[in-house]
Amino acid sequence: MKIDKAMSRYLADLTINQGKSPRTIAGYENDLKQYAAFLAEQGIKDTKQIKEDMTEGFILEQSEDKKGTSIGRMAASIRSFHRYLNFLFDENDPSQNLEIHRGEKSLPVYATINQIRTLMDSFDDSDPRQLFQHALLEMIYACGLRISEACDLTMNRVDLDTGFVRVLGKGNKERIVPLPKGSAEVISKYCFTVRPVFMKRKSNLFFVNRFGRKVTRESVEKLLREKCAALGFQEHITPHKLRHSYATHLLQGGADLRSIQEMLGHSDIRTTEIYTHVASRQMIDSYRKCHPGNLDSEDLSVTVPSKQKE
Repeated sequence: MKIDKAMSRYLADLTINQGKSPRTIAGYENDLKQYAAFLAEQGIKDTKQIKEDMTEGFILEQSEDKKGTSIGRMAASIRSFHRYLNFLFDENDPSQNLEIHRGEKSLPVYATINQIRTLMDSFDDSDPRQLFQHALLEMIYACGLRISEACDLTMNRVDLDTGFVRVLGKGNKERIVPLPKGSAEVISKYCFTVRPVFMKRKSNLFFVNRFGRKVTRESVEKLLREKCAALGFQEHITPHKLRHSYATHLLQGGADLRSIQEMLGHSDIRTTEIYTHVASRQMIDSYRKCHPGNLDSEDLSVTVPSKQKE
């Protein structure tokens, strides 16, 4: 069933059969509109196309800037919507395993620096299509962009001379993010050699694919899936994991939390603080792995110095 039609039927059911208040229905409608917009960005138009990772991805993205109570309500709206479709139309329920961690947020998953290097080094920049793909992923990781921010980025917001990008984020909030020199080289090469060739019609978009069209979330996710499989990565790297990796690597490198908050575009410092827990977890894991008191006797390779004669 078409998503807009399914949502209209569901909202009508809330009004007529369930007798929900206008305020409650308005809340559900607002949540589902955002859900539908997220799915549309991935090219999903029918409810049967919705998968579990899509519902999880939506909630993960929303959790960046919304409080736990709002996320809990959005999850409840999605579950109720899919239960309705499952009951009346026998459709699979992609939200049945959707979990919301109340209170302290779950730690973000990120790629290691070596994985990022392996990914970026895997492109052949002499191939225009691969150079475009490389530049796109470099921009997402190097500036910590949301996938929608990268796809919507316009030419007038990228200053390759000064090395700064003006990002238009959620709620039309603008932030200025520095562009590392290494990434700027690849991005500049794409901008001046590949983009003019790919352009089929006049457009102010910074990233256009080989057909001259706007880049979609779905195409970037597909690119990363194929790359991770080809490189033999055990865990799939998503566009959002690139953003998490950016923040985690900055913190590990010594950046202060307030600067990371500004560069990510978080409205609340508490959202950014989750990355301090990532660093703490990494420290604890290293301690448990390396401290002699946590090793078996056969694993110990420490040579105890002999007592010197006085």
